[in-house]
Amino acid sequence: MIMSSKVQLKIENQFAMITLNRPEKLNALDPEMLSTLEQITGQLDQNCSVRVVIITGAGDRAFCVGADINAWAALSPIQMWSEWIRTGHRVFDRLAHLRQPVICALNGYTFGGGLELALTADIRLAADHVEFAMPEVKLGTVPGWAGTGRLPDLIGSARAKRMIFTGDRISADMAERWGLVNEIAPRDELMPRAEALAAAIAVNSPTAVQIAKQLINAGGGDGLTVVMESLGGAAAAGTKDAREGLAAFREKRSPKFTGN
Repeated sequence: MIMSSKVQLKIENQFAMITLNRPEKLNALDPEMLSTLEQITGQLDQNCSVRVVIITGAGDRAFCVGADINAWAALSPIQMWSEWIRTGHRVFDRLAHLRQPVICALNGYTFGGGLELALTADIRLAADHVEFAMPEVKLGTVPGWAGTGRLPDLIGSARAKRMIFTGDRISADMAERWGLVNEIAPRDELMPRAEALAAAIAVNSPTAVQIAKQLINAGGGDGLTVVMESLGGAAAAGTKDAREGLAAFREKRSPKFTGN
């Protein structure tokens, strides 16, 4: 188990569980939490034993209500641009691009940056009492961590505009109808359902699952060049020509390629 005061990581039985652990602040994200999430993604991306990642929040009120207002309210425009927004984007992009499938188990309020965090997951499950919102306009600002990109991509621009322009909350039922969440479950059944889904994924070939994730994301325009080059490089590396080229380099001779 790897732990920090505000974000916990537990790895067990091919699963990684990330828990936002600041329930007294409704799991609002501050710089320390973003830094810890970035460290965790780096570890998970290199851990071949982890097949599925689950993200949830501590407590029974909130998954995450977004960025801690006290953490960004005092920032200058330059600091907001150069530090806060850029850091959040970098961390969330790393989560979205994890090799392993990511499931978000949304156990309570999912607002603002918390919803943007949930949008980095491949699959979202929500307890039936959960409410969702992008309330930034009520604070005189705008979504800052790819909410204006990932949300329209998922539910369509018209519905995303409604959420962002009004800042109003939507129910779990509406979120499911809109495709914002894959399914909803009673509060007490949320984590067992997330773990069962993770288990159903984990029994499959991890290589096939991870390549499928990359292909699906690339089909939507996310990381197409990386996917093409990584798969192309992997295919080329397995050929006789690649082995011949490497042998010729080591032996300081001209390679004799055969096209195999």
